[in-house]
Amino acid sequence: MTFDPNTPEPVAAGQSAARDGPNVQAFIARHRPTVVLAGVLVAQLLLLSIQITRNHDVRLIRVWAVAAVDPFQRSMHGITDLSVGAWRTYRNLSHAQQENQQLRVQLASAESQILQLSEQAAESGRLRTVLEFKNQLPFQTVAAEVIASSPGENSNAVFIDKGVDAGLTSDLAVITPEGVVGKTIAVFPRSAQVLLLSDPSSGVGVMLEKTRVQGVLKGDSQDLCLIRYIMNEEPVTFGETVLTSGLDQIYPKGLRVGIVVQTSAGGIYKNVEVKPAVDLSRLETVLVVQKPNSTQQQASNGRP
Repeated sequence: MTFDPNTPEPVAAGQSAARDGPNVQAFIARHRPTVVLAGVLVAQLLLLSIQITRNHDVRLIRVWAVAAVDPFQRSMHGITDLSVGAWRTYRNLSHAQQENQQLRVQLASAESQILQLSEQAAESGRLRTVLEFKNQLPFQTVAAEVIASSPGENSNAVFIDKGVDAGLTSDLAVITPEGVVGKTIAVFPRSAQVLLLSDPSSGVGVMLEKTRVQGVLKGDSQDLCLIRYIMNEEPVTFGETVLTSGLDQIYPKGLRVGIVVQTSAGGIYKNVEVKPAVDLSRLETVLVVQKPNSTQQQASNGRP
């Protein structure tokens, strides 16, 4: 290893700090009069600021202190205001959100109540119409509610909530204020099955309102029925009302069945399509026509 005399020797950290200390001391010793003078001037200035007062007897030192501290105070005041404003905004938003949730719950409850009241009003109106119709009929009826429909995609029968306990039997006409619905085919203690007009196995003795031409109404689909046994030469008008003839001994005479929607000539008999007067897919309250007893039958026939 060779030694280069021109390369400075490494200096330790302690030695550097030791060298800096004497340099500062040497600088102060060299400029001591200036340092002393500066200190005296600062002290004198502080003394004068304490003694001198400005408007309203406010000391100058206080003015300086206020001037020095004022920006910091203003900044802190602004930060505090921002924090308080942010907290108030958050609190107001939280309260508003809670109020909105409460209002939504109240709105949903009000809508549910309105719906229930509307349904009750509609049911009351429907029952009032049925009751008025019932009171106008010349025969006895039993009011019943439709509780179910027979299983199957093209169901043509429904169940009502009255049965043997209400005096019902099979082959009783079932009607509404709009018209004929069908007849009872099976009666149970507290319910009964009703075969609708739209069923192909049903049959109703009918007549046309204007011409009084008679025929037999058979079910064809859920929407339409057919009148059979009307001769081709008999006049049938589109839109003519179809009524019960009473010849089947099940449906009282003169009840509305439907209207003629289409006619065409067949081999011997006309093809007459009829739209039922009652929407058979939306039955709710019906009337079951009771058969008169012997006393009532005699009174209706005028016999002693």
